[in-house]
Amino acid sequence: MSLRLRLTTLFFLEFATWGAYLTSMSSFLASKGLGETIGYFYSVQGWVSIIMPTIFGILADRWIEAQRLLGASHLISGGLMMAVCFIGMTTPELEFGDIFPLYSLSVAFYMPTLGLSNSVAYSAMQGSGLDTVSDFPRIRIFGTVGFLVSMWAVDLLEIQESAWQFMVSGAWGIALGVYAFTLPRCAVSQDGGSGKSWQERMGLDSFRLMKEPRMFAFFLFSMLLGVSLQITNGYAGPYILSFGDLEEYKDAFFAGHANLLISLSQVSETLCILLIPFFLKRYGIRAVMIISMSAWFLRFGLFGIGSPVMPGLLALTLSMIVYGVAFDFFNISGSLFVDSEVEPSKRSSAQGLFMLMTNGLGAAIGTLGAQMVVNHFVYSQSGIAEQMEGWRTSWFIFAAYSAVVCLAFVLTFKGTGEKRKG
Repeated sequence: MSLRLRLTTLFFLEFATWGAYLTSMSSFLASKGLGETIGYFYSVQGWVSIIMPTIFGILADRWIEAQRLLGASHLISGGLMMAVCFIGMTTPELEFGDIFPLYSLSVAFYMPTLGLSNSVAYSAMQGSGLDTVSDFPRIRIFGTVGFLVSMWAVDLLEIQESAWQFMVSGAWGIALGVYAFTLPRCAVSQDGGSGKSWQERMGLDSFRLMKEPRMFAFFLFSMLLGVSLQITNGYAGPYILSFGDLEEYKDAFFAGHANLLISLSQVSETLCILLIPFFLKRYGIRAVMIISMSAWFLRFGLFGIGSPVMPGLLALTLSMIVYGVAFDFFNISGSLFVDSEVEPSKRSSAQGLFMLMTNGLGAAIGTLGAQMVVNHFVYSQSGIAEQMEGWRTSWFIFAAYSAVVCLAFVLTFKGTGEKRKG
């Protein structure tokens, strides 16, 4: 099997594991009367990303081969996710504490694998002479395909409001856990830390990147942009499904199949990944991030004027299309930029730091902040009409936030994104 096919399989399974529940878990929680706790569930991904990817990145750089750590993490995470499914299916009156602890543990072992899978791919590609900037996006695109396949499966199996979605996630994860042990070996440091400071021996010297003004600004805005990452994952499903409670929308197809509509975001993401090499090489990381921030503004604003029937359906469809630019132009390009700025011995640690700022601090703050906004404007209202108005207000607030961050970035970030010499 060729290296490209092996890495393609890696990313397909990596994101199929996540896609099985990421956009539909909120619908499941809302159906169980846990709508006001959605933010807590999605913020877990952020809180564990504050430390777990960094720790696992250090382990992979210094002591444990990255592909082995990747495999072990998925086996543990997948098993825990299956346990969440079992409890969710067998508990008549599900409460927050019934599944939150096991779910949190599963996510704690899954989130570091996002950075580890990148490190495994970069190591294997460079070892075989492939160009990461040109070749990686064409491989990474199949991660989005895997995410999309899982979303469709959950929707078409009619389990987007069922705990069975966690079983699908667990099955994908265990499959990848086994498969990861067959991937090319990744080197670990062989010097034992001789003559180095304790920060260097622990791999924490990647934080020295923050001393450089350009990199400090990059990681700061990565955190601010990371605030937006999980908002639509957490609240798009309940928002679209809530239209079905209104008489004029009760027969609308997408009011009952939110996942299929949301999946257009992943279709867009798949196509937009292919644009990254051109934009990153031609315009640099600054322009790419400005484009991403502008797309987040449109993503939220179009949600605020959308509905599951025309002409509102056109607005929602456009929102799904711009998501590809919003997500890819930040997440994928940011990862490639970080890889170009560090030496190979610090690759996993630096990727862990990027994950900490985006999927860690940024996502945690964003989901809890979004929960406060949605609970205030939506779930505090008793009437469906008032709730729908609250949804629209919430989306416009998120759009305004994205606009402010974009303006601040334009005025302060001066990096160009050239590859560091030496």
